[in-house]
Amino acid sequence: MNFEKNCDVLVAGAGVAGVTAAVEAARAGLKTILVEKTIFSGGLATAGIVYIYLPLCDGVGRQVTFGLAEELLHLSHRYGPGEIPEDWRLSTKEKSEGRYQVEFSPASFALALDEVLTEAGVDVWYDTLVCATRVERGRVTGVEVENKSGRGLLRAACVVDATGDGDVAHRAGCRFDEEGNKTTLWAVQSSLDAARKAVEKGDGTLLFNAHHLGDEGEAITAEGKKQTHPWRGTDGRSVSRFVLEGRRCLREHYRKAMEEGRRRQDFYPILLPSMPQFRTTRAIKGRSTLRSGMSGKRFEDSIGLAADWRQADSVWEVPYGTMIPDVSGLVTAGRCISSVEDAWEVTRVIPAAALTGQVAGIAATLAVRGKTTPDRLDIKDIQNALSRKKMPFHLDQVGR
Repeated sequence: MNFEKNCDVLVAGAGVAGVTAAVEAARAGLKTILVEKTIFSGGLATAGIVYIYLPLCDGVGRQVTFGLAEELLHLSHRYGPGEIPEDWRLSTKEKSEGRYQVEFSPASFALALDEVLTEAGVDVWYDTLVCATRVERGRVTGVEVENKSGRGLLRAACVVDATGDGDVAHRAGCRFDEEGNKTTLWAVQSSLDAARKAVEKGDGTLLFNAHHLGDEGEAITAEGKKQTHPWRGTDGRSVSRFVLEGRRCLREHYRKAMEEGRRRQDFYPILLPSMPQFRTTRAIKGRSTLRSGMSGKRFEDSIGLAADWRQADSVWEVPYGTMIPDVSGLVTAGRCISSVEDAWEVTRVIPAAALTGQVAGIAATLAVRGKTTPDRLDIKDIQNALSRKKMPFHLDQVGR
């Protein structure tokens, strides 16, 4: 080993879940290290340019998600465009587009996330890859990493896996559910038409012209053919092919535009994602699992509420058991918690990731101070901490 360092809480992955976990632990006064393989915090929201902060409300006028999830919503447009609908409380099942959400500039969000991490006192390690998980007597005690300084060991009293793919838990031998992905790509393009509209309306947000290939339900190639290949985000070759296929489809998009008479000087791509835009990869097999049909169900170990971004009036309680893998000393957050089937679509997005990240930070703080591990915590202690922060965790607490 070229270096070794100790900390109270180690967070692997600086996506939205990792950021909130690290900020929560650091604000509580714990020595916190955040490890990220890219040079951006925010994950898919920034490096992945999936630039919509989905709803914190239920679509019928009630806010259901609070805490750092709400703080980050406002941070997402601190240094760039993005407006929360003023009448979001008037949204209904018939008019759900006015929900408590915002579109933002990924670069703006990245700058704001750097700022909040620095102000909280988080020790951020960018360009650092998690290579192995240290497990001693059945307990995760740290991770081995590599960066420009070589290979090193980061030891921690508690570890948070917020990698999105469950990399730390996977390397500790935990069990998983896995899912494939359709061919999709979000890119940002520039066009003379968009520039003219921006000048005409005096609105710079119109310069941000995104192009989407495929979506959650109808992933397609540029030629209009449905793509059903189950790309695996946990397979090295599949990752490369997923990226290359998405870019090939984008090339076809611009070739077709030029064939139809559009000039390449007036219409072209300016920003591609710097990470693969997988929606689902690994989900731990946790102490409990959230799955289809559980919307509106009460869980005694619930740690928060997640609104369904696809439809109004559907809210899910998130059990703490979904964050606990079958190894001690580790808590998960974000896309890799034990949530499968239709529930995965609800818990993998920014608001739910921010929620589970903050709860992971709370759990890590309680575990370190109590000289125990996240799997041995009393759920009442976590829920009491949430209550002090005015973060509801049962449906009846928000009038549902």
